[in-house]
Amino acid sequence: MTRLYSSAQNSAKQSLPICEMYHMDFKSLNLCQPLLDALAEIGYVTPTPIQEQAIPYLIEGRDMLGCAQTGTGKTAAFALPILDAMAEDPWAGPRCIRTLMLCPTRELASQINDNIEQYARHLDIRSMVMFGGVSQRPQEKILRRGVDILVATPGRLLDLISQGYVDLSHVQFLVFDEADRMLDMGFIRDIRKILAHVPENRQSLLFSATMPKSIVELSRDMLYDPVSISITPDSATVEAIEQSLMFVMKGDKRGLLTHIIEEEKPEKVLVFSRTKHGCNRIVKQLGQDGIEALAIHGNKSQGAREKALGRFRNGTLQVLVATDVASRGIDVSDISHVINLDLPNEPEVYVHRIGRTGRAGQGGIAIAFCDENEGEYLRSIEKIIRQEIPVDEDQPFHSEKARSRKGEKAPKKQQQNHGRGRRQPRKGKSNDNRSKGRSNDRSKSGRNSGQSGGGRRRQQRDHRSRY
Repeated sequence: MTRLYSSAQNSAKQSLPICEMYHMDFKSLNLCQPLLDALAEIGYVTPTPIQEQAIPYLIEGRDMLGCAQTGTGKTAAFALPILDAMAEDPWAGPRCIRTLMLCPTRELASQINDNIEQYARHLDIRSMVMFGGVSQRPQEKILRRGVDILVATPGRLLDLISQGYVDLSHVQFLVFDEADRMLDMGFIRDIRKILAHVPENRQSLLFSATMPKSIVELSRDMLYDPVSISITPDSATVEAIEQSLMFVMKGDKRGLLTHIIEEEKPEKVLVFSRTKHGCNRIVKQLGQDGIEALAIHGNKSQGAREKALGRFRNGTLQVLVATDVASRGIDVSDISHVINLDLPNEPEVYVHRIGRTGRAGQGGIAIAFCDENEGEYLRSIEKIIRQEIPVDEDQPFHSEKARSRKGEKAPKKQQQNHGRGRRQPRKGKSNDNRSKGRSNDRSKSGRNSGQSGGGRRRQQRDHRSRY
């Protein structure tokens, strides 16, 4: 396997075997000195498990499929070796996009870019963040000045590609972060279109909190002989987190939430709701009870989301209510409580949620509400974390009825068409027309695109032939 820099540099940066990678510091990972200086100033001392495992392989130039939850240090795991390679092999000529990092939400994109700017403070490397919901003109201006690293959400990126503002023909490093959420949000077609604009001769990384079949299929398209790394849910569940379970009827959940906030007086509490409308209802009910809360979800404007996050981060807002997708990118280190008002139907998401507290080994409290319809979800969660969550019966809304239904299947959601019936196509028009030409949208892209010479050999990847 060759790295995207010269063989002399590659031989000087030999990685350590996995068996020797424990209890190391960042210096032993063979990162360049400007990066080590920045990490020391930030306060990074010991690599996290995913950083220990990922960085040596990425320095070798390997593609990677990583499964890890929030709070495990993923951003540094993929950003540091990329910055190291770019610093060791500077670009000759005007700046161009050498690294593309894709993620599902504006908050996560901003967080990744903020971290990169911290890591690259002693390097001549420029990064920018790009997302929708705001004017594109400032983004156009930054692009015209030239950037080396672009952190973007798929929708706005495709818009600016189509307008001719973004050129991805020089990309050497491609990163997909929180890939499972990108697919959940329906970005698969956008992703394949973006892949068609990126050279095959690249190093690709795909990180996901969960590993459904759709992610495995995507990894086959975009990765070449990847290293697989997994930080298992039980190790990602920080032992310092105090978990508890409260059985409650669905109609009493918001009353229980108010009770906990008034009795425990948490400093910062992050409440998870399954839906956007659920977030809004929780905020309204808490307000009626005299508790200020704000919500972040996809229907909120970027300004409102940033304002809510800013107040939550600086401590002037006690309660933040979020959906799972919007929570990606909440980088707040001192969240005291995480409350699962709705249990997630994917057990890995539970681990991801509670990881918002107890970050960096700190203590934290995670409370899960389980109503009469969520027993199946609870059973799956306890199976994946390999433990039963302690039940707290000492609360005024405790329900033995909800408890008795633990393990029962969740009721199927009924379609609500309000008696309208199925919508019929217009006269003379067939529904089949809607899919006409869709196959043309699916560009042959990625690593297994079926192009001539598709059995590409990594040994032949010499990026200098492209310069």
